[in-house]
Amino acid sequence: MELKRLNKAIAETGYCSRRAADRLIEEGIVKINGKVAELGTKVSEQDVISVNDEVITKEVRNIYLAFNKPMGIECTTDESIPKNIVSYINYPERIYPIGRLDKPSEGLIFMTNDGDIVNKILRSRNNHEKEYVVVVDKVITDDFLNGMRNGVPILEQITKKCKVTKVDPRCFNIVLTQGLNRQIRRMTEHFGFEVRKLRRIRIMNVELGNLQKGEYRDLTKTEFEELNNLIGESSKTVD
Repeated sequence: MELKRLNKAIAETGYCSRRAADRLIEEGIVKINGKVAELGTKVSEQDVISVNDEVITKEVRNIYLAFNKPMGIECTTDESIPKNIVSYINYPERIYPIGRLDKPSEGLIFMTNDGDIVNKILRSRNNHEKEYVVVVDKVITDDFLNGMRNGVPILEQITKKCKVTKVDPRCFNIVLTQGLNRQIRRMTEHFGFEVRKLRRIRIMNVELGNLQKGEYRDLTKTEFEELNNLIGESSKTVD
């Protein structure tokens, strides 16, 4: 009989991510077969898992959405916060965002009910590409482009080298493999520029395309298969 860690079993139901599951276990509200569970416990398919005395099972299909987040929408699952992403989408099943996109920013973000894939994509060591189009308040110079490409001192570290291409006098394209807090805004501010508009147009192999603001779509079978290949080797987690 195959055993797996409790946090992974919870994540695979779509209830939450592994990290969130660990917090629930620490709070003492997770039970296995009616008994309070402990961190690191392993379970089989025959075990009954409950959170707050409510049995959790994988009752719905795994959902993987590409969503074009408008400016002003906050990437949080806290539905008490105005303009939170979960309430805005109002999807019929429980879903949550993979990663974040700043409230003033717009563009592509993934939404899912698969807690396991969240961890795989978010692991920083995977170096997954994310592409943005950015409009700034001043005319872009060669010094600015070269500085952005070669690493910028923010948050007590130097950002990784990245691809930066000028689109027009005040607009550039940037491809990052990091996800530091407000990274692009902090990088541009270092050179005396201010971001006026920031839009994410690609995450790994999935492009925003012509998806309209506020709309979402299912990832295609081809997109999902390629996504799995990209996160496969670098994101394997320990059972």
